[in-house]
Order: sequence, then C-alpha cells, then structure tokens
Amino acid sequence: MIKWIREEFNASFSREKYENFLKELNSAHPGAIDFRIAETPIFIDRKFGQQMMDTCEYIIDFIKSPDFDACTARSIPPSEVVPHQNDICHFISFDFGICENHEGLFFPALIEMQGFPTLFGMQAFYPEILERHFTIPDGFSHYFNELDKPGYIALLRRVIIGEHKPEEVILLEIKPETQKTRIDFFCTSDYLGIRPVCITDLKQEGREIYYIHNGIKTRVKRMYNRIIADELNAVKNELGPIIDMTSDLDVEWVPHPNWFYRISKFTLPFLNHPFIPTTFFLNELKSIPADLENYVLKPLFSFAGQGVVIDLTRAHIEGIADPENWILQRKVNYAPCISTPEEPAKAEVRLMYIWENGKERPTLATNLARLSKGKMIGVRYNKDKDWVGGSVAYFEQ
Repeated sequence: MIKWIREEFNASFSREKYENFLKELNSAHPGAIDFRIAETPIFIDRKFGQQMMDTCEYIIDFIKSPDFDACTARSIPPSEVVPHQNDICHFISFDFGICENHEGLFFPALIEMQGFPTLFGMQAFYPEILERHFTIPDGFSHYFNELDKPGYIALLRRVIIGEHKPEEVILLEIKPETQKTRIDFFCTSDYLGIRPVCITDLKQEGREIYYIHNGIKTRVKRMYNRIIADELNAVKNELGPIIDMTSDLDVEWVPHPNWFYRISKFTLPFLNHPFIPTTFFLNELKSIPADLENYVLKPLFSFAGQGVVIDLTRAHIEGIADPENWILQRKVNYAPCISTPEEPAKAEVRLMYIWENGKERPTLATNLARLSKGKMIGVRYNKDKDWVGGSVAYFEQ
C-alpha cells in the first residue's frame, strides 16, 4: 500500500529467505502452525491507520454507553448466558477489509468485531521471527501505544494472570492440541506459564473447578477463555461429561463468555459510521433491496466465515426460517491492494485491544493481517495460492 516500501520489499524477496523464515518460525513448536503464513507483511501509512483507529474508538464509545447492555441483551441465546458477567471485555478485536473508492484511494471497511481473544500470544512471537529475515523500515511497528515486546507481554500477564499464580490460571479450549490456532496456545504458555487445558479435563466440586497435571490437583481460579460456544455445542455430545459453563462457578473469566455475543456481528446494526458498512437485522428489514449483489447474508452465531452467503438472491432471504438470527450487510469489496509477483492480493487487518481492570478504555496493543486471492479472506479459502495467508501489518508511527 506504500508504493516505495512494497517495491523494495518485493525486489529483495527470495524464496530461500522465505523458507528460512518458515523454518525458524516452525522450530519452536514443530507442526503447530496449521495454516499458511504469507510471504509478506502489510505496510500501513499513518492516515489509513488513523482511520481504522478512529472507527474503533467510535465503537468503543458505543460499548461504553449506557444503552449498550439493553441493545445487546438479545444477543446471548438464553441457553448460553453465563452468570457473573464483569463490567469490561478484556479482549476486543476489530477486522477491517482494505477497500478502494471511486477516486482510487484506499479506505478501511469494518467487517466484524469480536469480544473474544484472538492470536494475542502468537503476535508477540511471529513478528519477532519475521524481522530477523525481512527488513522493516524505520518508523514502522506492529505494536501501538509505545508498547514493545516486554511491555506487551507484561500487559498480557496483568490481564490474563492478574494476582494469581500461573498454575491457577488456564487457557480453556476444546482439545487444544488439535485446534488450528494451537500455536497461539503454545506461545501464550511460553510467555505466561499458563497451560492450555481441555474442558474435558476439568472437574467440578461444588462451585470450584480443578484440573490434574502430573498427578497434582490444582484449583482453577481464572480461565482465559478460548472456547467458541457454537463450536462447543457442535461437539458436546462427543466429549462426554463436562462442566456446565453456564452454572454458578467460583471462577474468574478472561474475557467473560457473554462478551463473545455482545461484541460481535450483533452490534453492527446499531452503528452508523463512514467506515462501517450498513447492516440490518434480517427480521427488521422493511423490504428486500433490489441490488442484492451489493449485500452479503451472515448468520449471527457462526465463526470463521461459516454460513456466509456471498452470491445472494431473494430466494436465500425468503428461505431463512429464523431471520432474527441473521444480518444483511452491505458487501465490502476488497481491493487487490498488495502487489505480488503474480496477481495482487486482497488484505484484511485485525486491530487487537486489551482492556485492563480499572482502565477507562481498552488499549490498542497489536494486530494481525490476512492476505487472500480468493472470494473470501481466510486461510481455508486460498488453496494452492502463494502470497496469501496469515500475516501482520506494520503501521507508520
């Protein structure tokens, strides 16, 4: 996106350099990176970065508003409500597609948001390796707010572990060793000393939760929650007896599971901003737009792009049995903005915020990016292509 940087990076790129980078990246936890890593980072100029950050601050204002709880009360399915929701969402991410207007200028368009942690551990590890193999221009960083790696890890430690002992805090997942994002679990464990624990390994005694490690029974006082509710529901019958996350447990959640629903696609119809595509709850749609080719249909309670209808027709909309659980969103047309040796790539950038207890607002800490040459962003949609996959953006400071 910054022409001179892109030209210099591409000119200095070599397949050997990329392979050496991947070799070192995979050496810490061999076999743990279960998705494609792109050949290049993204470079973002100050103006474009500020547009994204201003949009995030607008949304955070809404999250902090007195109306937010009432507006999002319906977002949580009654069977998924977890007691003792806290006042803040400790981890929030905002996804932006990079688009181009009729004047040829790039602009960000919000795609989704998540009141849920993403690859916060890996994003301390991966860029550090990247920078050992590729030149990043002075004055650019993937961190924000004057953070560096030690400061970032310290922030994660304060929010995830708090005043507890690391062994009293777990990263909660479903079969963490098989998840595509398991590299993030391992990085989090390396930096913070907490263990990834499967929900099937937890035992409940009264309101207290325990797990066994190396024969030692350890009480869990805080759970860094990485479980997606709809993923859990899809496999719950295969897991056998597990704790009921919706019961009255004597445990702290980071973040609390309710935020996954409250800060999500469900929030989009309440927002009105130049860089947020117009979005409607399908059950509140007064009439079906004539230009459906400019819209996309999304289920409210799905993850990783599953169930999204891109090539939309009236029949799709009329066939929805539960319109209250769907949104109709103005389509975002990703720009082929990243020059590569072959066809240009599209890109999406995720800004990653961390909210400490006692702080008025969350802190923008780091980011990740994804490159695509297919219809959808995401590593599963770009088979047999190069210069696509997981990446990171470096922002002009």
